[in-house]
Amino acid sequence: MERLRGIIFSDLGQASSFMALDWVQDLLNERLGYHPFPATLNVRPKSAEDARMWRRVQRDRAGMPLTPAADGHCGAKLYRVEIYPEENRIKVGGAILLPEVDDYPQDKIEIVAPVRVKDHFGIDDGDQLTVEFLS
Repeated sequence: MERLRGIIFSDLGQASSFMALDWVQDLLNERLGYHPFPATLNVRPKSAEDARMWRRVQRDRAGMPLTPAADGHCGAKLYRVEIYPEENRIKVGGAILLPEVDDYPQDKIEIVAPVRVKDHFGIDDGDQLTVEFLS
């Protein structure tokens, strides 16, 4: 099983307005089987090996396409994952949402899940999270 460790961080909060759009919620529900919490959890790979794993996943896996239903929005790819904090092996299913834009940061991983992950696990910025990629 492919997995990486990441460190949680806060960003600009721009994803929350995108995630709250009805067509985004409906499309994610269609692809993932649930309406995700209307924000993303940001994670950076913890080590160089974790960063290599993320690049390998992007190169070797097709991901599920997320085609925009409205002009002015980019497409994205979804990668199904399970996530859990280092000290807790109880997993939450989710997906990495990778926007298809040229200048998207290589070290930024945005995770969607049916719950607000920080509250669910009692974790915060600076804490470590394990991300396991599902087939």
